[in-house]
Amino acid sequence: MAESDWDTVTVLRTKGPTAAQAKSKQAILAAQRRGEDVETSKKWAAGQNKQHSITKKTAKLDREMEELHHDRVTLEVGKVIQQGRQSKGLTQKDLATKINEKPQVIADYESGRAIPNNQVLGKIERAIGLKLRGKDIGKPIEKGPRAK
Repeated sequence: MAESDWDTVTVLRTKGPTAAQAKSKQAILAAQRRGEDVETSKKWAAGQNKQHSITKKTAKLDREMEELHHDRVTLEVGKVIQQGRQSKGLTQKDLATKINEKPQVIADYESGRAIPNNQVLGKIERAIGLKLRGKDIGKPIEKGPRAK
């Protein structure tokens, strides 16, 4: 009992650095200065969604095989959308908000880059009041009774 000293503190274990701290640049440099073995490796495409990236080979393949291309909205439809939108006094953002789509969708349809979607085309038709599908593109929509 005479050996116990109330002023000394015995620490049995200390907490090591967390995983984020151990991987930090400062921790790596400190370990290298102490002469410890440090292994660093960079993960390929870490933190990015690179699984769907287009490489040069796939782009070239797409250009060579025309039968695999998706049909795009014609420029005629794009011009009708643009003219109808402007006649109603709407911006692309206003029209997109009105039909619950992103403004980029409207921009794609107007420039002819979009792949036609009948639901989106139907919403745009109702918003601007002009037909975008069929033979009479650009004609006003007749508001008749709906068939059930």
